[in-house]
Amino acid sequence: MAWNRNRLTARLGIEYPIVQGPFSGLSCQRLTAAVSNFGGLGSFGAHGLPPEAIRDVVAEIRGLTARPFAMNLWVSMEDAGARTSDAAAFERSLARLAGHFTSLGASLPGYEPYAPRRFEDQVRVLIDARVPVFSFVFGVPPREILDECRTQGIVTVGTATTPEEASLLEQAGVDAVVASGFEAGGHRGSFLREAEDSLTGTFSLVPRIADRVAIPVIAAGGVADARGVVAALVLGAQAVQMGTVFLSCEESGSSAIHRDALSGDRAGHTALTRVFTGRLARGIHNRLMGELAPKDAELLPYPLQRALTKSLAVPAEAAGRADLMPLWAGQSAPLAACTDVKAFLSRLVEDVTAVAPRRPR
Repeated sequence: MAWNRNRLTARLGIEYPIVQGPFSGLSCQRLTAAVSNFGGLGSFGAHGLPPEAIRDVVAEIRGLTARPFAMNLWVSMEDAGARTSDAAAFERSLARLAGHFTSLGASLPGYEPYAPRRFEDQVRVLIDARVPVFSFVFGVPPREILDECRTQGIVTVGTATTPEEASLLEQAGVDAVVASGFEAGGHRGSFLREAEDSLTGTFSLVPRIADRVAIPVIAAGGVADARGVVAALVLGAQAVQMGTVFLSCEESGSSAIHRDALSGDRAGHTALTRVFTGRLARGIHNRLMGELAPKDAELLPYPLQRALTKSLAVPAEAAGRADLMPLWAGQSAPLAACTDVKAFLSRLVEDVTAVAPRRPR
């Protein structure tokens, strides 16, 4: 069997076992559609959107592609303490950033009580729209949601950072699992243990999960070129998920300053941190990460910390200050060479085809 044909590609209805990683806050309908139109699986991270906006996004993607695509949500929407965090905690956290707001000529944000957003309301939109693929991180959806997805013919894809998480997803009836190594950019999706206690590299995690579960495995984290694709397939994955490489392309939702950072020398220095959102995530090391890290125990719980740093990132981006905003990136960012999706994927498929062994059915 050719390297690009297997049980998972047949289940997803795609030509190539290449999944575009979803980006919460950086997703773009154009990118999702471009990857799907090529024959991979484009994804859109809808975690930060209200239900009505998610409905619009699904319609827009369907207007750009007739091929399968994935919508991604977070099962866990908030951390402990988010609903009880008060104005005093907000002011303490803001004080650590106040000087940067002043230097940018920006007004200080005011305290606003936390307004929860329900995962169940978001996923209801996806089920009603019968999206082709529903992927998720930070846990396992309730069984009734997974059962309804199955009834509607929606493929479900969970995310695991440990073999134990993969087993739990399989037991819940999920169709496929993303084995997310700690090299990956963005948030760690751990849910059984603390994220800091669930840090396994992709090429150690993939075979352990592949040996443990019968459902297809998608390798994620550090895959940026044909060498990574072939290695993942040899280790037992049936597909790869690539994120950072697509952030560098023009079709992505990343800003010009973010794309420039991905192509610069500092892209090789990434770190895992909670300072930007309150949850562990990997990005390019910069000034703000270094300043806040020594006292990250004082961070607001997710998503309050994320909202606070985002209020600084907006004027920072406008001023071209990459040192004061999150720049999500995986450890293989220096290998990212995607400026045009179709050109990148064409070259990737050609390179993999030249070296990949034929695989058993």
